[in-house]
Amino acid sequence: MKLFGPIYDRALRWAGHHHAPGYLAAMSAAESVIFPIPPDVMLAPMTLARPQRWWRFAAICTIASVLGGLLGYALGSYALDAIWPMIERLGWTPTYYRVQALFERYGFWIVFVAGFTPIPYKIFTIASGAAGIALLPFTLASLIGRGGRFFLVAGLVAWGGERLERTLRRYIEALGWIVAAAIMAALLVMEWRG
Repeated sequence: MKLFGPIYDRALRWAGHHHAPGYLAAMSAAESVIFPIPPDVMLAPMTLARPQRWWRFAAICTIASVLGGLLGYALGSYALDAIWPMIERLGWTPTYYRVQALFERYGFWIVFVAGFTPIPYKIFTIASGAAGIALLPFTLASLIGRGGRFFLVAGLVAWGGERLERTLRRYIEALGWIVAAAIMAALLVMEWRG
């Protein structure tokens, strides 16, 4: 079943559009809250088409992603109030407090790792708001993690050019499924340990 190839092809078409920087910003912000596709799939071809603008595209991704992350944080914060009675009813209060303690102790690093790696950043933006991590460490970790990731991707594509894009296109399906499997394995391990 081909899933990631067609999405990648669509992102390539969007990357060639004259409104591509706006699409990139919207995709980056949405991915930080709910959208399942990382903006890298649009950032890479845009950088390939205009390598001299790689830093600009990475900056657009970073700023929009952090703004989207702040929206996710706000949603998590407000959603907690709405679902707290259900958490209590289901007996999940001790689990919530354990997670909250982890976020208080390691919140910066949790958000940084989620921002830099293929782990779904959106889960951690919402969880950060729900767990009550301080806004400044959340924002700094998001800025450093997301910025590091997007500047690295854009810089590598600007440096690697067509050869890198061809390699990425050849293995996009396998890479997509490997990332999806890694995410599922991580979730299963977390559930098994909890």
